[in-house]
Amino acid sequence: MVRTRKNCGSALAQIAACFLVCCAAVMAHAQTFTVLHTFTGGDGWSPVAGLTADRAGNFYGTTDVGGASNRGTVFRLSRAGSGWVLTTLYSFQCQDDGGYVFGGVIFGPDGALYGTTYECGKDDHGVVYRLQPSPTSCKSALCPWQETVLHSFTGGFDGEDPGDGNLVFDKAGNLYGATATGGYGEGLVYQLSPSNGGWTETVLYDFNGDDGFNPNSGLLLDNAGNLYGTTFNGGGDSSGEVYEVSPYGSGWTEQVLSAINFPDGATCGGVVMDGQGNLFGTSGCDSLGKPGGVFELTPSNGSWTFNALYKFSSSEGPEDTPTLDAAGNVYGTSLGTGLYGYGEVFRLTPSDGGWIYTDLHDFTGGADGAYPAGAVLLDANGNLYGTTLYGGTGTCSINQYTGCGVIWKITP
Repeated sequence: MVRTRKNCGSALAQIAACFLVCCAAVMAHAQTFTVLHTFTGGDGWSPVAGLTADRAGNFYGTTDVGGASNRGTVFRLSRAGSGWVLTTLYSFQCQDDGGYVFGGVIFGPDGALYGTTYECGKDDHGVVYRLQPSPTSCKSALCPWQETVLHSFTGGFDGEDPGDGNLVFDKAGNLYGATATGGYGEGLVYQLSPSNGGWTETVLYDFNGDDGFNPNSGLLLDNAGNLYGTTFNGGGDSSGEVYEVSPYGSGWTEQVLSAINFPDGATCGGVVMDGQGNLFGTSGCDSLGKPGGVFELTPSNGSWTFNALYKFSSSEGPEDTPTLDAAGNVYGTSLGTGLYGYGEVFRLTPSDGGWIYTDLHDFTGGADGAYPAGAVLLDANGNLYGTTLYGGTGTCSINQYTGCGVIWKITP
């Protein structure tokens, strides 16, 4: 079921606005929801992050657990005739290679996949890894990719527990990320630079609590080399903050751009920037089942203005970074809202100085999946792709959650 919501005015303005909303709802109903893959546990279980696409139209992602050792996987989803086939590229063993994967993967300049694990590794505090096909020819149908650990976090001043978000590369081939804790205890932003055949970590900024703590999200890198992210906690109502880490002289400096003024939910997702330099983000991931919402930060004369675009009314809200299209629409997922309480996919459309909210799909908790936590991937044709933590027809079960998760598609 697709629902479109907007507050309509009165008289002719009300009629015109509501007519547009009704038309939008009819158009939304023409969309088609399809499950591309249902996880079974052996091929992965509980994908937290969203997907990454290559130029050939294949999708890559991760699962938190499942796989050969039940410690998480990296997978590829490829077209096969009129269907799709999933290939497990790597199963983590929770040894030096890392384990339990919250973040997704990105492509590096060398065409390899890069990502992080939340736990395991040499000192059991997570790793940064690279995956690439084996350099030797494969003689079996299932060929695992080769993993290289770029950095194994020690839990000390180099950080620990890299968070939910993806890594990001700069033009020089340096890699950036954040850890939820470590450093002085409140988390940090780091850089990994290729050096003499290995990688060297540099801590760019170490949070102290007053400037936010637990930077759990991925980072956004702008053309000037500034990094943007969010903290899970901090700010006047402890819903988190949006921060900027910028080159300054021979070092780096941090600036809090805004507290996230959604007292009902903390922040896990990062931010995305539009062509005018505005930042968009979400709030709503915490253990209390509070909803949160979608916000925009607008720059003006060296400061930033917080604008709440939409606030959810019930259950847990968005947990990842929103996605923008060329028309300025904002897409995302919400973990526990929707008609059945198992989450939804939504779109926010700018209209007359406000925003129209459209619920694109309500997950039922059955074969279509349950609890979408990752970001939405948008292709050039306007198709949406994503994952759910649970649901589907797999037999995985933990506490009250059943199903191993799915990969889904919404066609306009």
